[in-house]
Parts: sequence; structure tokens; C-alpha cells
Amino acid sequence: MIAHDPSTLAAYSSETDRVPDSTRAPTPRLSLRALCKAWPSVLANDRVDLDVAPGEIHAVLGENGAGKSTLVKIIYGVIQADSGEILWEGRPVRIPNPAAARALGIGMVFQHFSLFETLTVAENIVLGLGTRTPIAALSERIVDTSRQYGLAIDPRRYIHELSVGERQRVEIVRCLLQSPRLLIMDEPTSVLPPQLVAPLFDTLRAIAANGCSILYISHKLEEIRALCERATVMRAGRVTTTCRPAEHRADELAEMMIGRELPQVTRTAAAARPDRVLQVRSLTLPAVHQHGTRLDAIDLELRAGEILGIAGISGNGQGELLDALSGERLAAQDESIELCGQAVGRVDVQGRRALGLATVVEERLGRGAVPSLSLSQNALLTAHRQALVRPGGLIDRSGLRRFTERCIAQFSVRCSGPESAAQSLSGGNLQRFIVGRELLQAPRVLLIAQPTWGVDVGAAAFIRQSLLDLRERGAGVLLISDDLDELFEISDRIAVIAGGRLAPARPAASTDAAEIGLLMAGA
Repeated sequence: MIAHDPSTLAAYSSETDRVPDSTRAPTPRLSLRALCKAWPSVLANDRVDLDVAPGEIHAVLGENGAGKSTLVKIIYGVIQADSGEILWEGRPVRIPNPAAARALGIGMVFQHFSLFETLTVAENIVLGLGTRTPIAALSERIVDTSRQYGLAIDPRRYIHELSVGERQRVEIVRCLLQSPRLLIMDEPTSVLPPQLVAPLFDTLRAIAANGCSILYISHKLEEIRALCERATVMRAGRVTTTCRPAEHRADELAEMMIGRELPQVTRTAAAARPDRVLQVRSLTLPAVHQHGTRLDAIDLELRAGEILGIAGISGNGQGELLDALSGERLAAQDESIELCGQAVGRVDVQGRRALGLATVVEERLGRGAVPSLSLSQNALLTAHRQALVRPGGLIDRSGLRRFTERCIAQFSVRCSGPESAAQSLSGGNLQRFIVGRELLQAPRVLLIAQPTWGVDVGAAAFIRQSLLDLRERGAGVLLISDDLDELFEISDRIAVIAGGRLAPARPAASTDAAEIGLLMAGA
């Protein structure tokens, strides 16, 4: 259990919160009435009603594209509703921008991070707070708060040096420093290791107990059942029901979200295949920056027709390993990495892709896809070898459109068409597209990191089944994931990376989460 500073927690409460009026229900902290928001191709929010009480932890559930992110961005002032009303503690308000939201006492932790890569943790946080607090004094507060809530982060580090999990911690700490009266959390545990989820929940419960309302978005339904008192379920922009999650099984909540029975992942026993499609021998690489992770004598073997899962607490070398295997960073010796029988340690990304390698990185926007480019243009970035470029370098526009349409149809990407900008898609739909783009190239080896980060249960099942189907076709899949349930569901073998060292892989069927957790902690 985390020790909480009473003086800090007191900032989350008010006298009216602590002494409720027994003669009537308390005025909701936040009320939405008939809220509507339409984009050119979709009605994102269709007359949404929602109430969040003081001190309540309230979930918003729905598939990717159901309108959840649009809704919370309206509450936080990032975008404006077309019609409807927002009531803050019983009074109608207009929230024109995030600064106005923060002035009311609304804080938000985004799913896609809003951090400046070239600034330090402390510099990013001071910008978010909108104060003139000296960096030195703020750094002390950051250290104290991060320790108090079990989200340790060094305020001196630059954002570009941090893993995705560490960046998530920065977002959470920045929000907690604002002492919000309503805290919006969009997929806050999507890249947190299991060891940090329970302490975070302890923190959220303590904050809520002292009057702060929490609006919680997550696709992890067991988390919702354990943490949230009520849930509003959305489908296609509309509220379909409100329920108490603890009174329903996870599969029942999933069916409420998607309106049909939850798809099941079908996994068969791995067929023995002798082909070794990826071999790494004693790969050692220095850290690329002061706070980076050194890879130390990495050995691994991936065979055709298997999924090798890599577990580990975020920031222990997963990103460095993926960069080395994909060709973004070259090894000292060509023989350190062998791909489909060829030494490629000194071969770049394009050379490795030509041999049959495909990669899905964990950062969808910015690395996996260029936000401002259309889906067709993003498809061309990695799939140009699929006869999409004619001799002489001319783009086959009709072929590119057919490839993109095939990806959209086969992987159920919800969008207005091939010319939709990548940034217009929900996180889960963009992930479907990126995974589909790589799988349609029929890779011999797929490197994939955090494949179901921030996607709904239906999309997660679809992506996991797609990886299993690729395995059945004889490809080797190296899966890097912080989700132990995911690793055990689809991996044939699991290895753990800690401090830049990789433990020997073991069959998933002969180990368990407790043993893997110990290895993740460095045991």
C-alpha cells in the first residue's frame, strides 16, 4: 500500500464533499446533457447524457470509434461540441480550451501523449501546469509526488529518452500535481507493467475517497470491474446503458460494448518447424544516451511457425532490442543478427524488409504512421514492394488504392476511405490498419510491439487471432508486450528482458505469471 500525504489528498476535497446532504442526492460534479459532435464522415457523439458524482470513479466503455475520446476531449476543452450542455457542479459552463478546464479543476491524462520530445520531464510539466514555478522547486515536487504514488520518474530526463511506459508516468504525475476535482484518465494503464497497476488503483481510490471524481476510460474490463462504481456504455456515438461493472462478468460488459458475442481467439498447438528465421548471438549495444538501456549479450532464436513473447517492465531495453532487430540501429558485427539465413547485423531497415521482415512499432502516431498523411500514403511507406511502384519510380495509384481498400476491409478499419488522414482514426482503428498493412505483405518474420495497446476487446481479439493465423502460415512472430495475459494467450515461448539482459526463453505452458513477474523484477 502507498503512503499518502494527508495534506496532498486534502487538496482533492471540499467541505461539501465530506459532509453530504442526507436529504437529497449530491449535485453531480459533472453533467452532460444531449451533447452532440459531428465530423464530416461520422456522428461521433449523438445526444450524450452523463452524470459523474463527487468522489465517484465512473467508467466510459465502448469499442474503438464509439465516441469516448471525442467526449472526453469536449469535457477537457480540446474540441467544442456542436450542441448540448455541460454542467459543472450544477452550473452551465462553456469550456473553450484546456486552460479553462484546468481552471475549473479538470485534469486529463491522454492516451496519446502530449509531450515535447526535446524538453525535460520538468519542463514539460511546468508547461502543462501553466505556472511560473522555478524548475528546481518543481523538480522536488515531481520527485516527491512520483515516489508517493509509485510512479518514479527523473525530472531531469528528456522525453525523447523515455520509453512509452515512462512517458505515461509523466502524464499521470503532471495531472496529479494539478490537484484536480475531476480527473479524466484515457487508457492510463495501457503500457504500465502489472506491478504498477495495483499501486495506481490504490492512489485513485484514495483520491476519490477525498472528493475527486474520476472519469476512467479503459478497454481492460477486469480493471473496470475492480475499480469503477458505475459505467456508461457507448456504441456508435450513443449511450446505450449505464451499469455497475462489479455486478457483471467481463464478457457481459464486452457484449454490452460491441452489441454481439465476444469473438474468441482460436489457438492450435505449434507445429514443429526446423527453419530458424531469426537468430541473435551475443548482441551487445551501448546505450544511445545517458539514461538509455544497454543491451548486454542478447541471445535469442525464433523459428518459423512460432510466437516468441518478450516480457518486461517498460524501459528495460525493449525499444532498444526492437530498433536493433528492425535495422533502425546497426550492430557492430554483421553476424550478430541472422535473418532468414543471412547475416544482417550491418544491414539497414530497407535491406531487412527486402528479406521478409515486417515491423509494427509501439508508437502508432509518428512512427507507425504519419498523422497528416492519408491511409493510402501511409500504406505506401512500407508496402511499396507490393507492386505499388512501377519501374522508373512511378506510383501505381490504382494498385495503391486497391491495397489500402483491402487492408481496410480485411482488418475492419472504421474510416471514411483510403484518403482518410491517419490522425482522424481512433487509436484502435489505426492499430488495425498498421497491423493489416504489415500482415498483407506476407512477412517471413514479424516484429510487433504492444499490438493491443489502447484497443477494445473485440479489436484485441481480432489482432491476436491475426498473429496466430500468421504463425499458422509459417511466419515467425516476435511479440513484445507489457500485457502478461496477452503473452500467455498467444505465445509459444516467453523470454523476459530486464536491465538490457534477456533471460532464456521458456515454453509458455510450463511457466506462469508469478515466475515471469519475478524475472521482470530482476530476480
